Amino acid sequence: MAKKDGFNLYENKSTLKWIVLGVSLVISGGSIFYTNVLVNKLKIKEKSFIRLYAKALEYTVSENVTISQNINFISEEIIYQNNSIPMIIMDTLGGIYGSINIEIDSTWTKARINNKLRKMVASMKKDYPPIRIAPIDKATGEPYYVQFLYYKNSSLLTQLTYYPYVQLSVIAIFGFIAYWAFNYSRTAEQNRVWVGMAKETAHQLGTPISSLMAWMEHLRADPDFTNYDILTELDKDIHKLSLITERFSNIGSVPKLKEEEIILEVNKVISYLRPRISSKVEMTVKGRQENIYAQINIALFEWVIENICKNAVDAMGGVGKIEINIMEGSDWRVFIDISDNGKGIDPSKIKRVFSPGFTTKKRGWGLGLALAKRIIENYHQGKVYVKSSSPDQGTTFRIVLNRNQAPHKLS
Repeated sequence: MAKKDGFNLYENKSTLKWIVLGVSLVISGGSIFYTNVLVNKLKIKEKSFIRLYAKALEYTVSENVTISQNINFISEEIIYQNNSIPMIIMDTLGGIYGSINIEIDSTWTKARINNKLRKMVASMKKDYPPIRIAPIDKATGEPYYVQFLYYKNSSLLTQLTYYPYVQLSVIAIFGFIAYWAFNYSRTAEQNRVWVGMAKETAHQLGTPISSLMAWMEHLRADPDFTNYDILTELDKDIHKLSLITERFSNIGSVPKLKEEEIILEVNKVISYLRPRISSKVEMTVKGRQENIYAQINIALFEWVIENICKNAVDAMGGVGKIEINIMEGSDWRVFIDISDNGKGIDPSKIKRVFSPGFTTKKRGWGLGLALAKRIIENYHQGKVYVKSSSPDQGTTFRIVLNRNQAPHKLS
């Protein structure tokens, strides 16, 4: 067998997902880090502006009543240029001296305005410590009428702080939609390929089966042919080929489900398999009670039992025991446990056993269990999964089917 080179995207899709997730996290972390750097720089800039504002305000109050050109410049170019940073000035007694860049309705009462400003001061204290404004009395050289300037981030800085999270949320939503669309498209394409191959296979099998049936009739009519045991076995195989053709024909269409006796149908499959597998494999079918019915399509259901049993035979190396337990469960369900005493499944591979293409056999296609899952879950609205598995002790597959909620009337 040729050695596989390179990185197989399909077989390593789990690893690929982690790589994509890791790269996404690095990009996201880098985006947040860079934005935070910008935010911190802007915070420092705004803080410096506020300190300059406080100093300018302090300086203007300390000057003479007659405003010089320098004082006018400071007032116009520094104090009144703040049109974005919310600020509140309070005195040492807690009285509010004034506020800037805070939205206040002109119809509000003074009490309501003060109440809002005091709530904002409480919030501002949590973000930044207030800046002390202490004008100097030139006569005494001592500060008088000390005030405190409270402030918070400007709307621009606030928006910039939350921007990366909003950006990542939008990217995540877009990524989810794109992933869902891609997954849906890929699944639809796989379904079309799956159905097309199944229909074509059924079509191609039709001609040789018809030919074999004609040869069977010819041999039966030949008086010189006396070994009818061969004809009996050939007839079974032709019937089996016809059944396989029917199964492939049902893929892609909505199969008709009928209430069938499960123990009886499972025994039919086992009876067919016994002479066609190793004689060293013991197969038993047990039912917790008689007459267990479920809604199935016989042709497709038998295919599932065959695939799981053949998989078990391979796992045991042609030597061992397969036990099938059938029982009724709650919520109108039927459970079928298929157990073997083979080599078991590696815990890291249990989630992948039903993936198309996954196989531990050198010459396997990895389609048997994938097909079984598709038949049970898509066509029978049931479930199939690995109930338990231990290395060198065996594996148990569980099939869950639905049964008619109306009690079955025995004939």
